[in-house]
Amino acid sequence: MDEKPSSGATKARESLVAACDRAIVELAGRDPGVAVFSDVRIEGFNSGFADRFPERFQAPPRAGGSVVEAAVAHAHRGGTAFAFIDTRTVGQLPYGSLWTWLGAAKVNVNLVARHPEFGSGGEGRSVATDLGTLRGLPGMTVVVPGDAPTAGEAITVLAQVVGPAYLRVTEAPLPRLSDGSLTLGKANELRAGNDLTIAAIGRMLAPACEVAEEFHRVGVEVRVLDCVSLQPADSKAILRAARETGAILTMEEHSTLTGLGALVATITAESYPVPVRRIGIPPVTGLGEATGTVVSASHARDEAWELLRMRGKVH
Repeated sequence: MDEKPSSGATKARESLVAACDRAIVELAGRDPGVAVFSDVRIEGFNSGFADRFPERFQAPPRAGGSVVEAAVAHAHRGGTAFAFIDTRTVGQLPYGSLWTWLGAAKVNVNLVARHPEFGSGGEGRSVATDLGTLRGLPGMTVVVPGDAPTAGEAITVLAQVVGPAYLRVTEAPLPRLSDGSLTLGKANELRAGNDLTIAAIGRMLAPACEVAEEFHRVGVEVRVLDCVSLQPADSKAILRAARETGAILTMEEHSTLTGLGALVATITAESYPVPVRRIGIPPVTGLGEATGTVVSASHARDEAWELLRMRGKVH
């Protein structure tokens, strides 16, 4: 193959936030111990829950840490708490507080963080470091769905986890890519292929599938792994991909220092070293305008091409 593939069509989109809202209402109807604590600054979250279960809904007057504290208190009383916050809030909270509230206490506190679409304005370093921060806490489960069905299923799955959990959902509507299956510690293979692997999470899952389809049309088969369960991670699937495809490209809206790219690079380096390229937020002081070009399908296409060329799959 001598020419890079071009982009294709997109699918109908669904809101991950709306999927979470529906799922939490359904869950609360089955479980009277479920309560929701919501950041007053966030619009669009929990309107259905607040109407249906007003006695189990709280919006603390002080945003940020008070939301998490209230959720932790409910969990200590034996309930299952969901704290709806913003990814910015995670970066603003002292790490020691997060460790005390979540890392040191095995209580059922689930943080559901709305993640802004890059380019919408107001982003800061805290938006790009939340996954690394939470993944480092002991006993923490971290889930990053790439479509609405998986986001809704994550609410049900995390309610059954003993211990703290973090669910990051983008505020942008995303195309439906799966049936919503979610098993903690398991990556979902959305496309088969042995020429290259693209491992992606969140909003970058759709561009990953798009790039894989483009290469398929010109005879190159790219495996796509949905690494929705970031912690615990599916090391077996990542190492199998390394052995069978020989190179991995990671895609995420997060710092390349501590997110999915860092995880994949560590797993492969320790057990089966292969070329790994990371597409994400570069380690700079401010995100600025760079995010619009760094995290993109066109960048992924270029990086995938280079990895394929290194392996002799293209010319």
